Amino acid sequence: MKKSISVLLVLLPLFIYAQNSGYNLNSYLDEGVRAPNTHYIGEAWLNGLLHADENLGYNITKATFRANSTLDWHKHTSPQVIIIVKGEGYYQERGKKPLILKVGDVIKCNQDIEHWHSSTKENDVTYLAIYSGETIWTEVLSQETYDNVAEKLKDD
Repeated sequence: MKKSISVLLVLLPLFIYAQNSGYNLNSYLDEGVRAPNTHYIGEAWLNGLLHADENLGYNITKATFRANSTLDWHKHTSPQVIIIVKGEGYYQERGKKPLILKVGDVIKCNQDIEHWHSSTKENDVTYLAIYSGETIWTEVLSQETYDNVAEKLKDD
C-alpha cells in the first residue's frame, strides 16, 4: 500500500502538468461568437481558430452563416482560401458569374480580387477561411442583388 501511494505521489504531478502544459487548443466544432451585424445581412457566427503572428503567417477562421445571409463585397490584401465544411453557399468575384459552393469545395480568391460569399437562400453554410492581411470592405451587397443571384442559381 505504501508503495502504491508513493507511486501515485510521483505520477500525480506529471498528470497535472500534462493536462496544463501551455497548449493553445481550440475546436472548430465550437460555434464561436455572433458577429456584429456590420458588413453582412442576416446571422453569422465566427470562431477565430488560429491568428497570424510572427511564426504563423495566416489566420484560420470558422464562419457560419444562417440561410439567407450574405457578406458585403470585399477584398483582401493577401489571397484567401475558403473550404466549405457544411451546407451550401454562394461565391462571386467581381465581373464573373456567381456559383454555388458545396461541402468539400475549396476555392482560392487571389489578393485584391473583389468578391462576396454567403449561405444560400435555403441552407446554412459553414466554412474555414484561411487568410492574412486585412479585409477591405468595398460595397454593400443589397438584398435585391442577393435575391437575384439566388433566383438565377436556382434555375441553373
